[in-house]
Amino acid sequence: MGKYKVCVYAISKNEEQFVDRWVNSVQEADAIYVLDTGSSDETVKRLQERGVHVTQKIIDPWRFDVARNESLKLVREDTDICVCIDLDEVFLPGWRKTLETLWQKDTTRLSYNYNWSFNELGTPAVNFYIEKIHARHGYTWTHPVHEVLTYHGDIEQKVTTNLITVNHYPDTTKSRKSYLPLLELSVLEDPEDDRNMHYLGREYMYYGRYQEAIDTLIRHLHLPKATWKDERCASMRFIARCYKYLKRYDEAEMWLQKAIHEAPYLRDPYMELALLYYELENWKEVEVYTSLALAITKKEKTYINEVFSWDETPYDLLSLSCFYQGKWEEAFSWINKAIQYNPHNKRLKENQKIIKEAIKQNGQK
Repeated sequence: MGKYKVCVYAISKNEEQFVDRWVNSVQEADAIYVLDTGSSDETVKRLQERGVHVTQKIIDPWRFDVARNESLKLVREDTDICVCIDLDEVFLPGWRKTLETLWQKDTTRLSYNYNWSFNELGTPAVNFYIEKIHARHGYTWTHPVHEVLTYHGDIEQKVTTNLITVNHYPDTTKSRKSYLPLLELSVLEDPEDDRNMHYLGREYMYYGRYQEAIDTLIRHLHLPKATWKDERCASMRFIARCYKYLKRYDEAEMWLQKAIHEAPYLRDPYMELALLYYELENWKEVEVYTSLALAITKKEKTYINEVFSWDETPYDLLSLSCFYQGKWEEAFSWINKAIQYNPHNKRLKENQKIIKEAIKQNGQK
């Protein structure tokens, strides 16, 4: 046993495919507890075969916070550090030793590195800090969905590290249909919570309910707690995206300019505006705003980051904008850069051939 008693806890349902990989990644813990909420496959059997303490309980009506609180109850009271990690997530080896080095007697919570998604080359595409390692006492999970740990003690002592990493490998076939009604319930229960208001607006956008999304995201922007500029910028971008889907381009452009003003240090609003101008075939503005995006080289470590701001998309857009402005050599340079980021993309390679032919026909090297 190490310096502290460390226990892992989780919820599960029909995740037999992940059991062995997950247990292998968390077996550095002193004990592993799982609350199974109704699996019909071999999840429970396989967990038990791997030495996991499994309890089964149906949560009806379903809420993520209730399920997580029930799973936390399984962890013994004398535990020092609780580690909540889902079965589709994987710790990189050595996390326990690092955790015990970082954790102090007065520490209550630890933030660590989380790779939410990966690109085709296996490089993290969306990366941010997550905070699901915590003291056994003083915490409860709140909100029906997009649940968070709420601290009830006197002073919360947090530690942040890049030395512990969790990778996320989700089952993309699982339905998200419960998220929207749970988000609506969450906002009904706590209408002043800025994060879930933002999430609800985003969810309406995903469902194509654009006017509801716009109205909800504007409500988010007017909440007293909505002060985080990155998230405010995202709400403005999503409002603009809804207007673009509605083909109300002037309003989309206005909201993207607001988003740039809100968080000029983020690539995302510049890229969204460049994409809007691409749709409108305004090639000069595509070039201007994509170039402004690329001038930002620091990627903020938050969940807000859009994949298209940091993959081949900026170089692809610059190539297209230069091509349609007759800047053949510049277009060729940018398409080569885009292919470096995504070497297996057939469209990019075809564009490279077209640009090469344009250079040849126009007598440029």
